[in-house]
Amino acid sequence: MSGALRQLLGASRPVSWINTAYPFAAAYLASGGGVTVAWVVGTLYFLVPYNLLMYGVNDVFDYESDLRNPRKGGIEGVVLDRRLHRLTLVAAAVTNVPFLVALVALGSPASTAVLAVSVFAVIAYSAPGLRFKERPGLDSVTSSTHFVSPALFGLVLVGAPASATAVAVLVAFFLWGMASQAFGAVQDVGADRAAGIGSVATWLGAARTVRAAMALYAAAGLVMLAAGWPARLAAVLVVPYVVSIAPFRSLPDERCEEAHAGWRRFLWLNLVTGFCVTQLLIWAALT
Repeated sequence: MSGALRQLLGASRPVSWINTAYPFAAAYLASGGGVTVAWVVGTLYFLVPYNLLMYGVNDVFDYESDLRNPRKGGIEGVVLDRRLHRLTLVAAAVTNVPFLVALVALGSPASTAVLAVSVFAVIAYSAPGLRFKERPGLDSVTSSTHFVSPALFGLVLVGAPASATAVAVLVAFFLWGMASQAFGAVQDVGADRAAGIGSVATWLGAARTVRAAMALYAAAGLVMLAAGWPARLAAVLVVPYVVSIAPFRSLPDERCEEAHAGWRRFLWLNLVTGFCVTQLLIWAALT
């Protein structure tokens, strides 16, 4: 594999591919869609091109701060070679446009509107002039949109009704996403402040951000109780997240980097949670 291709692959965050492809694929199938052309195209799109757009744009325009970020260089992202910045943006456009055209052609005005919001949120998070990631509060909302919108797109693409269970799942997922982004920002409080970068964590401080994340996780669990059976059982899946980050609830800003241990646990928790959600989906399909 060439160095350029390896960097592009790293920029797309392979460890995160499942986090966007799975919500779409699962929502589409769970709402009555089958293994159709739309399902295949959508799953492939949210698996790789969508992530290359999301993280590639971020890596290009966060290059200077990434150079000073010790977390970069592994599964949490690469420091993208400056010489590859233009290639990355071109590759993101070239890989996204054909899929987007196909999904628009296969969809409806409603699904196209959802897809447009999803892509806009991906670009607006990091692109100069918008940089939603530097607007406290809006950063968490936008980041959560990145992961919830594929699921909503899947539901709308099928034409599924807005049932109480579907709404509860989407709202809970959104709250979970906001909590996860906020906690993820805690470890960077010191570096972000030094670089003049704003975030929900630099605004609230490390300890209050962790507590806010705990509250959002708990709220997600409560919302899931409004879902139908057996979906409401997913409410218990927020408990490990609350327990995992609770030790950092009094973390002073000066020691914010210690939250990285909690973030690493978060990445592993997602795998376990995804497995449990899959079992619930299978159960629901069989009942």
